[in-house]
Amino acid sequence: MPKSDKFDIPDLVKQIASVLYGAGFEAYLVGGCVRDLLLGRAPKDWDVATNAKPAEVQKLFSSFAKATADKPATVYENEFGTVGVKTESEDPALKIIEVTTYRSEGKYTDKRHPDEIKFAEKVEEDLARRDFTVNAIALNINSKHARLASTASRGWEARSSKTVSDFGFRISDFALVDPYGGEEDLKKKIIRAVGDPEARFNEDALRLLRAVRFATELGFKIHPDTQRAIEKHAGLLSMIAKERIRDEFMKMIMAETAAGGVRLLESSGLLAHVLPELREGIGVEQNLHHIYTVFEHSLQSLAYAESKNYPLEIRLAALLHDVGKPKTKAGSGRNATFYAHEMVGAKMAVRALERLRLSKELTEKVVHLVRYHMFYYNVGEVSEAGVRRFLARVGPENVPDLLKVREADRIGSGVPKAVPYKLRHLLFMIDKVKHDPVSPKMLKVRGDDVMKIAGIAPGPRVGWILATLLEEVLDDPAKNEKAYLEAAIAKLNKLSDGELGKLSLEAKERKDEFESGIEAGIKKKYHVQ
Repeated sequence: MPKSDKFDIPDLVKQIASVLYGAGFEAYLVGGCVRDLLLGRAPKDWDVATNAKPAEVQKLFSSFAKATADKPATVYENEFGTVGVKTESEDPALKIIEVTTYRSEGKYTDKRHPDEIKFAEKVEEDLARRDFTVNAIALNINSKHARLASTASRGWEARSSKTVSDFGFRISDFALVDPYGGEEDLKKKIIRAVGDPEARFNEDALRLLRAVRFATELGFKIHPDTQRAIEKHAGLLSMIAKERIRDEFMKMIMAETAAGGVRLLESSGLLAHVLPELREGIGVEQNLHHIYTVFEHSLQSLAYAESKNYPLEIRLAALLHDVGKPKTKAGSGRNATFYAHEMVGAKMAVRALERLRLSKELTEKVVHLVRYHMFYYNVGEVSEAGVRRFLARVGPENVPDLLKVREADRIGSGVPKAVPYKLRHLLFMIDKVKHDPVSPKMLKVRGDDVMKIAGIAPGPRVGWILATLLEEVLDDPAKNEKAYLEAAIAKLNKLSDGELGKLSLEAKERKDEFESGIEAGIKKKYHVQ
């Protein structure tokens, strides 16, 4: 419940409510903004419900913003009675305030959308259609604020956000409409469905996932009756569009207790419909370097990432970095191995994230982190050339994020220190070679130079030659001189396509000191995959 007995409601929201009142209509704050106000949290958006019909709302607010033919003051592009009122505020939460006509809904044949929507006369009818009791509360400015309506309406045409002063309204100044006991559930920290939970989930199956998301974000428990209904109807989630599942899941992953949310997804039977790949690690024991199963290790790694407030891509990579282990496990007990699990895991991560319709950019970033999270480094065993090849492979820009995933991996394994000395030494080595060339773009010659010297047109030979030159420069940065490289181009151009292509392929596939030679033996000895 709120730390203060005052509601901090923006003037723009008060103005909108006042204009509706001034025109003889009702106006209630509803949904998440009321829930957040009662919890003393800053609302992320503001929703107003009214008995005014959409056309009446549009007419009332036609002059609120600087409307033009191509930029109207309101937006009404849906069938749910929601009119977006433009405010010209710089605050993202206030740029558009949604004003929605009370409505009731018919059956949900497809488990996603109501078959029929009817406008209602009472706010209680509108609250009856909502998902959970904590979201089915409305706040109404009572008669004490009659002066607010007249003050706001006089300054309306000026479109000033300061036409209504903050009168310091207290909670007692507001009429709370709470037919389902949402305020009491907020006090008890409970997520409970409005009315019959099975009916609510059969109406819109996304509510199954929203229950877990709200519980995770708010740190609440799910009411036993609602929990049983989730478990019973978990399969309905398969009927929901992946984009809607993605949006809820991403919000949950960014919560302060994301790992607990994933655990709740599993216990509720929902994880199989969101991220089934992760479930493959349930009960899969690891080796002497791990005290947790693969699944539990993944959750512990995510918990570390959330404790550091890492961004979405790091959290997802921490959760998915070992997703390939169950498929690659060999042996059992303390000597089990998981060779190449990072490569298998990267392929699995691609399928999982594409299925959830994540952006191409975010998917590529997470998959890259999963693919290269198992880099090996030991002081005195890896040369500067090895570090340069490491940077060439993973990209210097990705090193900070890879180290964050490694931290999460280590702590998730039960070790006490996230950044041991050898990782700090790796950072020292990276800093030491950071100005050395590690990509074709850093060579002193370009593709145009290759074509000119070799007398060839654009094609595969240009790339083959550049890849071979880079391999030489990775071994010895002193060779990154224009004269030397131009001479090398002329020499390489004498090779046939087959010879040059093979040489280039060998250069790209050459195993550096992070993955081969003496290190392979060390990795096997210590069960590092």
